Amino acid sequence: MISSGASRTEGRLRRVPLLALLGPLLVVLASVVAPPTSAAALPDLTIVADTRYVVQPAHHRIHVIANLTVTNNRADTTTTRYYFDSAFLAVLPGSQHFSLTSSGVKPSVKVRTASSRYTLLQLNLGRRLGSGGHMTLSLAFDLPDAGGEPSRDVRVGTSLVSFPAWAFATSATPGGTVTVILPKGFTGQLSGTRMRAPVSASNGSTIYRSGPLTKPLSFFVYVVADKPGAYRETRQTLSLDDVPVSLAIRAWADDSAWAKRIGGLVRRALPAISAAIGLPYQGDGLIVQESVSRAMGGYAGRFDPASQTIEVAYFASSFVALHETAHAWLNGGLVADRWIGEGFASYYAAQAARVLKLKVTPPALTKALQKARIPLNAWPATGRSNPAVEDYAYAAGYRLASLIASRAGTDGLQEVWTAARNREPAYLPVQGGADAEGPPAGPPDWRGLLDLLEERTGEEFADLWLTWVARPADEKVLDGRRVARAQYRAVVAAAGDWELPAAIRAAMGAWRFDQAGELLGSAGKALEKREDVTARATAAGLELPVAMRDAFQGPAGPAAAISEGDREIDAIEAFSAADRAGSLATGFVEQVGLFGSDPAAELERARKEFAAGELDAVRERAALALEAWTQAGERGRQRLLLVLGLIVVAVAVAVGTALVRRRRAVRYD
Repeated sequence: MISSGASRTEGRLRRVPLLALLGPLLVVLASVVAPPTSAAALPDLTIVADTRYVVQPAHHRIHVIANLTVTNNRADTTTTRYYFDSAFLAVLPGSQHFSLTSSGVKPSVKVRTASSRYTLLQLNLGRRLGSGGHMTLSLAFDLPDAGGEPSRDVRVGTSLVSFPAWAFATSATPGGTVTVILPKGFTGQLSGTRMRAPVSASNGSTIYRSGPLTKPLSFFVYVVADKPGAYRETRQTLSLDDVPVSLAIRAWADDSAWAKRIGGLVRRALPAISAAIGLPYQGDGLIVQESVSRAMGGYAGRFDPASQTIEVAYFASSFVALHETAHAWLNGGLVADRWIGEGFASYYAAQAARVLKLKVTPPALTKALQKARIPLNAWPATGRSNPAVEDYAYAAGYRLASLIASRAGTDGLQEVWTAARNREPAYLPVQGGADAEGPPAGPPDWRGLLDLLEERTGEEFADLWLTWVARPADEKVLDGRRVARAQYRAVVAAAGDWELPAAIRAAMGAWRFDQAGELLGSAGKALEKREDVTARATAAGLELPVAMRDAFQGPAGPAAAISEGDREIDAIEAFSAADRAGSLATGFVEQVGLFGSDPAAELERARKEFAAGELDAVRERAALALEAWTQAGERGRQRLLLVLGLIVVAVAVAVGTALVRRRRAVRYD
């Protein structure tokens, strides 16, 4: 899992010992002829035992001593004497080196049947035990570590001890005790029947006692103990993506088989997992450490990002080791939610197993597990849910991860992980370039992952979220997201080569859909304004400036773009009004009125100023041109009248001058 507090990941795979399912067995037979007794009564022969399990790591065995009290509960009659001279007792399978002793007699013991479930002993009492009589015997035997599979039930070494402990008694016979003695330096965990708090002996050993047993045949404990610090470490340097990575394998000193099995597997798996995820390993080195499930809260594996340590239980399978190795990538540094990290750690563990040609068993989503179904968003933190929910969530997480991977494709999923590692927001500028709002604060959670998947792959994944992930409250949020994304896509399409404001992308990425809806509505209005401005500018033969686009894409956003659009419309209208006036001022009189001015040149300069966004200058020049053209007729008429007046005066002057000259000529004549 991914714990938000400790940023710790754990792969869960419980170990259920075979002997825990079998339980203790006891069979007592007697060489006597007697009528059957009532089911509620004591058996004819009763046995209770005070049993001690003494751990002997140096000898790789558990030494068991059972002090038996045997009682004949039958009463003789005038015609019949009842006695017992033997009994049968079932002890743990694999037991060896039996001895039976008693004061004053010579009892004996031999194996009658040895199976994988129990070892049946025949106890010869050494004398006849008559009616009402009792005797004590001491049965001793060894429970050795036979070696073999790491998940075997009996392991006794200098670093690790694990074994089952039974109580011995006849049916319906209360009494007896069980004691477990661990040597100095071992820390134990006993699961099953509750024992008293341990006490320390003078020699440093730890003693667990059951107290008197009311139902001895229902007693069962499984003991796991380890000796902290008993590690042997080997180191080597791997090359992952051409980067050297230090790998330390820490196995118990007496478990070189684990170092070879798990250490070798992790060495081979690291490159395969790195290639499958498509991300380089980010740390300087990894530690792979053998552990017991007690140290990991009952889990078979755990990854600690802080120390870059993979802990794998001594009995864990290859799949658990691969799962925890994948957590070197899929931890709280990459993704935020538990189900994402666990589900994809299982997915990439299975992928690595295929590459390495290993047969593994990923968690299967069975009908039985479906009974514990929960939304994966409701999966509690480690240790806070019952085993059935845990098992379902691991299996469901793996199933969902597989469905996501199938839909996204290898390249698409790798692009998603790269974006998550780089802290890229899901909603990027469509036209490229940096996001003005900056990256999100942390790794993606269920919402961020959904956005990244859909934005980076172009596929839809919301249906999977509704089926597997969402709680009832989340379903309403997903519905709001569906509406907002439809609106977002429509506005993006309408925007064309314009980039939506960063605030819209930020609101979408933060799932603030009410805010995003308002911003998208404003953006839509701004784009409608752009269409109006574009149509007017086109009709006027003007080239649009970039100011409205820049305002739209900038921090001020759609409101500023709308305001800019209104200013551009005012400038276009001023330009168009002047242009229309110019088209009407084409007569002789108007041309006379325009003599000495060039409003067309002014309008041409206004055209260039409009393209440059100098709207105030456009309005000023358009106003001058409009005034020149609209007053051209009046000015032309005035100029023509002035010219006509001048002509009249000139003619009058010329006529007068001619008359004067004629008069002078007549006078002289």
